[in-house]
Amino acid sequence: MQSKKLILRDELAIDRTRLANERTFLAYFRTFIVIMSSGVAIIKLDILEDLIILGYIFLVIAPIMLLIGVLRFFYVKKHIRKFYNFPDE
Repeated sequence: MQSKKLILRDELAIDRTRLANERTFLAYFRTFIVIMSSGVAIIKLDILEDLIILGYIFLVIAPIMLLIGVLRFFYVKKHIRKFYNFPDE
């Protein structure tokens, strides 16, 4: 089966979708960095020793956020490729 040639408008729409997917991943990554650094700061600062449990909770949540972002990025990327029948890039 031959795939149809996309018009410029459709190609630009696919590019926007890809860029939106990357921006979303970067937002997850930024959230990971903020939560992780907050957890480390809470644990290291003596003045915040009452909140040390919160620091450990942040250290557990941060990698989960990163994992969700990575999985979502590749899930959307796979579906974009599948829907438009792109060859592997």
